[in-house]
Amino acid sequence: MEDAIKMARLGHCVVYPTSTLPALGCILTSDALDKLYNLKKRSHEMIVSIGVYDLQQASELVHLTDDLEDFIAAFPEGALTIILQAKKPLDLRLGGEKIAIRILSDPIAKKFVKKTGPLTATSANISGDAPEKDCEIAALSLSTTANEIAYISGMCPGGRPSTLIAWHTVCKSPNSREIEVLREGLVASKEIQEWLKKQI
Repeated sequence: MEDAIKMARLGHCVVYPTSTLPALGCILTSDALDKLYNLKKRSHEMIVSIGVYDLQQASELVHLTDDLEDFIAAFPEGALTIILQAKKPLDLRLGGEKIAIRILSDPIAKKFVKKTGPLTATSANISGDAPEKDCEIAALSLSTTANEIAYISGMCPGGRPSTLIAWHTVCKSPNSREIEVLREGLVASKEIQEWLKKQI
């Protein structure tokens, strides 16, 4: 893992395991994001999420609310990606003023981002291609003879992605308790609405 940490800190892309699929991680600089988007052949209009170790690490990037910790604790770790208000605008490919944060649950991923700082957590595949479950194979699929992509070994279980949520601070009525489910995944919309009802 030390080599992968070093490569990530230098601004290179690294494939690492998560609780769903291998992720392609890079630090949150424009140069590193250029490399990631070129590797994935991804449209610059499509934002990527950010993986963090915990809420404390997330607080370096986003404004947290008092109810957020209880909300996250109500669901399996890693099952949610939550769009929150940025403390300062980031690259538009990260969402600018509204960025998507996922607290990682895979032990290897957590150890990795604890050392590197927040990293992108987009799937490690060329956009439109089916993702691999094996981190080594995913890295090889993105590598060329001139650019070999570093990776942390691991086999991911696959399955449904995290559920993507716009938190009430970024919704149309930021002072309300509104939470918008943008992509249903590991957590069903019904479960989220049930949690909200209990808070009223």
